[in-house]
Amino acid sequence: MSAVDALLAQARRQLGHRMGPLEAAALQEAGGLLVDIRYAELRERDGTIPGALIVERNELEWRLDPTGAHRAPEATHHGLPVVVICNEGYASSLAALSLRQL
Repeated sequence: MSAVDALLAQARRQLGHRMGPLEAAALQEAGGLLVDIRYAELRERDGTIPGALIVERNELEWRLDPTGAHRAPEATHHGLPVVVICNEGYASSLAALSLRQL
């Protein structure tokens, strides 16, 4: 197993349950935030997710930190339920763990 595969496995163990589309939609309906970290080419190719906040991965922590000067208006508090979405679930798992640590 490569080092990055081990890191991904560890992140997924720490995060626990991974949501599917219906659960994510329900969370959004209940006031949670969907965050699409796919890069522009993938969004153009596959389409956007209605109501999702688009944040490139390299800006994620700065835009989702409610105490930061560069936060997105949607990042209202640290307890906000957030689902991070990418193309295949690898980058979003690592990103979600980073947000949890934040």
